[in-house]
Amino acid sequence: MSLTKIASVDPHSPARKAGVRPGEKLTHINGHPIVDVLDYKFYAYDPRLELTLTDPEGNSRTLRLRKEEGEDLGLNFETYLMDKARSCANKCIFCFVDQMPPGMRDTLYFKDDDARLSFLMGNYMTLTNLSRREIQRIMDLRISPINISVHATDPELRSAMLKNPRAGECLEVMKQFAQAGIEMNCQIVACPGVNDGPALERTLDDLSGLYPAVTSVAVVPVGITKFREGLCRIEPYTREQAAALLDQVEQFAAAFLEKQGTSLAWCSDEFYLIAGRPLPEKAYYEDMDQLENGVGMLRLLLQQAELALEDEGQTEVAPFSVATGLSAAPFVQEIVDKIREKCGNIKGMVYPIVNRFFGETITVSGLITGTDLIEQLRGRELGKRLLIPDNMLRAGERVFLDDVTVEQLEEALGVAVIPVPADSGFDLADAILGREVTASCPVLPPEAEYYRYNP
Repeated sequence: MSLTKIASVDPHSPARKAGVRPGEKLTHINGHPIVDVLDYKFYAYDPRLELTLTDPEGNSRTLRLRKEEGEDLGLNFETYLMDKARSCANKCIFCFVDQMPPGMRDTLYFKDDDARLSFLMGNYMTLTNLSRREIQRIMDLRISPINISVHATDPELRSAMLKNPRAGECLEVMKQFAQAGIEMNCQIVACPGVNDGPALERTLDDLSGLYPAVTSVAVVPVGITKFREGLCRIEPYTREQAAALLDQVEQFAAAFLEKQGTSLAWCSDEFYLIAGRPLPEKAYYEDMDQLENGVGMLRLLLQQAELALEDEGQTEVAPFSVATGLSAAPFVQEIVDKIREKCGNIKGMVYPIVNRFFGETITVSGLITGTDLIEQLRGRELGKRLLIPDNMLRAGERVFLDDVTVEQLEEALGVAVIPVPADSGFDLADAILGREVTASCPVLPPEAEYYRYNP
């Protein structure tokens, strides 16, 4: 079956009006071969298009159409990528997927390392899967920005961390992208005693040499679950180790800010929590380009909630509860306290959920399971509604990591469960005040699902 075969055509779309039929294969746009979704998105952007199609019998025809620039054609294919997803060729010593327990759904064990998902979904890629042709295509199509998991720029260290000899080519490929004007957001998963200290200093110096093509760098702590039997021994960061890394990155950032007007590199919120330090003010994070890596997310949550309450007065609110991860719980409690101070004697409880499924070293809300929620909230005072961050759920659905559904959670706890956008203080404040909110998780292709749990 051809993966560029058209599965359906949206009603009233430009393609439908032009006469494109399901079952046909899209082979060219304006004479350019269509191999996958990147070719399709890039060449279908223009307002005047010539589509070359073949029917199941192999007969070819050409259609011409006009549309608005950037308007979607309305074609849906057999797979989102119009190709098979590329799995990861690495065996990273810190890989979260390797720390998954057995018996979970198959998509959570698929490791993607796909440039197309980096551009379209924000996934991070290691560059080890890219052929010379694919590197050239990224530059030719000006695919930008792309997200790169760097971890270390020392070729030997990076190859050892990723357990892939090609991993040492990363910096050279990034230099080619920089010369081609491709913007890059970078990520460093820091492992104590492995790629921090002098190794991190070298990595930051190398990446700063690629500025302004390298637009941001996030440093995040390695995530350690209890399922590491047979894997490389890595310990979580201690308070002292986290403080030392914060000092190192902040000193680099301050020096770079003085020279270039941007800090370039930031540590994730989790490092501040581990070190027991207060979060920086929002202005420190500049344009907050690394929110997806948890850089500045908690500070933004607090600020947005404060803005949402500016014009609020005394009001009656139905009793509620909020369940979230250990990391976010104190900040959610601060928001609830501010709402109580502003709006009156509201009845609301915040419950930090201990992650017994993956292990207590995992403190983020996005890895909390339905089972842990049921076991830790059953019999507790929950009010008339339980608010949960929507990143606990599979993207676009109402199911937790362990396949417990929202409906099963409601039945077990006897309370309405309301998913709330995890990254919005505005929505959290609205939900607490009883206003309707819409969960924000986009629908991802199955091959991209694991990325939510493997930053």
